[in-house]
Amino acid sequence: MASQKRFPPEVRERAMTAGTPKDYSDAMYNVYFEIGEWEGAALGVLETFVGPARSKSIKRQKFGYELAIPIQCIPDIVRRLVDNNIAVYQIVRGERINASWREPS
Repeated sequence: MASQKRFPPEVRERAMTAGTPKDYSDAMYNVYFEIGEWEGAALGVLETFVGPARSKSIKRQKFGYELAIPIQCIPDIVRRLVDNNIAVYQIVRGERINASWREPS
């Protein structure tokens, strides 16, 4: 790629290894799912995944939904959307937020 030549190897390496693919913590991020919604099917999948308490915080956007989840949940959510024949066009990880995935006991 031509754009990669602009950055020295150590910057490219850091960009490829930094980030969240190996983040198995409970750290929460705002995540936007751009999806093909039809009759609330996608919202239903998201609500079922996060549970009744967290489903109230799902934000409807023009072309999808935004919700707070740990980064490790993204592949599972995508799998469930695809299993329900819901197109996923884009996923955008937002900022890390001060919240916990685990319910207080």
